[in-house]
Amino acid sequence: MPEVVTAKPREGKFNKNAARRVRVAGKIPAVLYGPGADPVAVEVDPKQISRILFSEKGHNTIFDVEVAGQSAAKAMIVDWQREPIKDQLIHIDMKRIALDKPLRVSVRVKLLGTPVGVKTEGGILDQVQREIEIECLPADIPSHIDVDVTELHLHGVVRVSDLPHSDKVKILTPEDGTVAHVMTIREEATPTAEEAAAVPAEGATPAAGEPEVAKKGKTETAEAAPGAKKSEAKK
Repeated sequence: MPEVVTAKPREGKFNKNAARRVRVAGKIPAVLYGPGADPVAVEVDPKQISRILFSEKGHNTIFDVEVAGQSAAKAMIVDWQREPIKDQLIHIDMKRIALDKPLRVSVRVKLLGTPVGVKTEGGILDQVQREIEIECLPADIPSHIDVDVTELHLHGVVRVSDLPHSDKVKILTPEDGTVAHVMTIREEATPTAEEAAAVPAEGATPAAGEPEVAKKGKTETAEAAPGAKKSEAKK
């Protein structure tokens, strides 16, 4: 049985103060848009949204959204924002979808097993791409794509082209992209005598004809990066 999200239309001004009042009341401000009807600003239950985002398919879950005065529609969560300190949902975007039209979504890649290159050859497994982009009908969206890495040796690579393919799912991520590989951690090489001789001693005067390089330390404090959103629920 599909998940059902009950959305209540918001009234009045749609500014930060109004959104704050919605959150104080225990709801999440949201927007529902897409074909079939005009965009509408709504408020939704955070428990229902969290249940969807933490489900097997996560943000790719297809659910029914019910808005007063409108017919129930199939929808997906396409964007969401979290408050960075308390990690609470503060806004979501929901998009109406048609079950007979293909969608482009990102799907998690799940690595299965322990590579032989890790067990017996001293390597470590590094997953480069945790999601890939696919296109398919809504009903065919997989919860994740599995790939067995048990036979992967040291320096072995799993590429997008090695992932399981299906007639119902079109992979859009370039097939030569690396999904995972077994690598080693190399120690920094000790410089040779020739390389050491090529490095001028500290305080030495530059040779004639060579430009003197001015040293510049950090004199300014870097600006703090703005807070980031999300997505696991794709996040």
